Formats: sequence, structure tokens, C-alpha cells
Amino acid sequence: MGAQLRIYRRRIRSVKATKKITRAMELISASRIVKAQQRVSASTPYANELTRAVSAVATFSNTNHPLTTESANPKRAAVLVITADRGMAGAYSSSAIKEADGLVVTLKERGLQVDTYLVGRKAVNYFKFRNRAIKNSWTGFSDNPTYAHAKAISDELIAAFIKDAQVDIDGVDELHIVYTEFKSMLTQVAMNKRMLPLEVVESDGPAPAGLLPAYEFEPNAEEVLNALLPRYIESRVYNALLQSAASEHAARRRAMKSATDNADELIKSLTRLANAARQAEITQEISEIVGGADALASASAGSE
Repeated sequence: MGAQLRIYRRRIRSVKATKKITRAMELISASRIVKAQQRVSASTPYANELTRAVSAVATFSNTNHPLTTESANPKRAAVLVITADRGMAGAYSSSAIKEADGLVVTLKERGLQVDTYLVGRKAVNYFKFRNRAIKNSWTGFSDNPTYAHAKAISDELIAAFIKDAQVDIDGVDELHIVYTEFKSMLTQVAMNKRMLPLEVVESDGPAPAGLLPAYEFEPNAEEVLNALLPRYIESRVYNALLQSAASEHAARRRAMKSATDNADELIKSLTRLANAARQAEITQEISEIVGGADALASASAGSE
């Protein structure tokens, strides 16, 4: 009985220590998610308006620009997958990876080769464990991305897209991105989008009323596209990084709250078991005392 009681008490101490960790992580995520939401709210209008501007230029010009014209015979596609650097965030990373796997299958069914670019250690470890090829990866900033991170990623993706995929092994004909969209504290949705060639209807914002205004391009439409499209990709990647960061914090807060609640329930259950074991130990001690007293009384009676 004593050994069993010690085991229960040791497990209670262990669960309480784990509860302190999960509670601390819950509070940290709760404090960071407010700032992450603000950054998402601040970047989304710019990304949407820039998308509309690029769409307008592509719509009202006859320029055969490589970033807006689909290849007649696409050969290779690039997929950027955004996940977390750390775990304890529920199904956040696994949902994004699952979405990426589905996209890769779809692209391969179209006969395309796929180059994967990864953000976050979870995706990197997943691909390395399965011996899958990784074109490039970036880690260490999934919960707090900056515009510099987005620019570094975008520069490499645009450079790969500009190369001729028909003759250059590093060139791609399409550019897709997989990330987790932050909708609310309770809802985060893994999704994929094609960023290049440009899809005119891609903007997440409300559709503009009436027709888009006519534009005059100075010095010409090609120069305007050359200037706008890199900014468009950077803003889209940056917004996706921010959306994913906010989703990561929300998922981790929810997962840690659930873990803390489960720890409370486990502590209560173990406490009841420990009390029952203690009561059984006390009952056994009383029984032994009573039995010993009866034995002494019987011995005294027999000697008389």
C-alpha cells in the first residue's frame, strides 16, 4: 500500500510540473496572438489592393509578360509550404502538410514536376524523414516573421519562375503557396493558392463595384509589371507568413489550454486514487493494531 501511495504522489508531482509548463505556454501564446492579429489586419488591405492593381494592369494591357502569361506546356511547379518551427500547436502543422501533399498529388496528376520550398522545422523534418527532395528551406521565424524574411523567400521564388523551365532545371512554370489562414481564435484553415501566373480573381478583398478604371502605363505596361509583380509576390508571401503565425499562436493557445484542463482532471483523478490508497493503508494499520491487541489479550487470558 505504501509503495502504491508513493507512486500516486510522484505522478501527481509530475503532472503538476507539466501543468505549469502548459499553462505558461498558453499565457505566452495568448499574449502574442493579439500582436499577430494586428499585423495580419495591417498587412491584408495592402496585399489585397496591390493584387487589384496588378490584376488591373494585367487586364488592361496586351503585354505578353512572363509573370502573367501561362505556359502552353507547363513542366515544373514550385510549392511553398509554411508550417511551424515548434510543436505543441495541435494539428496546425500537420494540416498544412496534408494540404501540401494533396496539392503535390494534383500537380503530379497534371504531369508536372514539383519543387518544394519549406518554411518551418516541422515541414523540413517531415520531408527529410520521408527522404523527399527539398529545393530550399527557411527556419527560425515562423512565430514572428518579418518583411525581410518574406523578401528573401520571394526573391528566390521569382528567380526560379523567371527562368525557362523548358531548358533550365531550376526554372518553374507555376508558383503555389500553402499556408494557414487565420479566420478567428477558434478557426484556422489550411489552404493553397496559385500566385503565379497571376490569377486575376485571386484578391481576398470584396469585389470592386463597377468596372475597373482604365489605366495609362508610363513608361509602358511591361515596366509597370516588372515593378509591381515582385512587390505583389512579397506582399502575398508576407501576408501568408503573418496569417500562419497568428494561426500558430491560436492553435498553440487552444492546445495548451486543453492540455492544462486535462492535467487538472488527471490531478483530481490521481488525488482520489491516492486518498483511497491512503485510506486503505490506514484501515490496514488499524486492522493490524486491533489484531495485535486481540492476540495479546488472548495470550494473557491463556496464561492465566
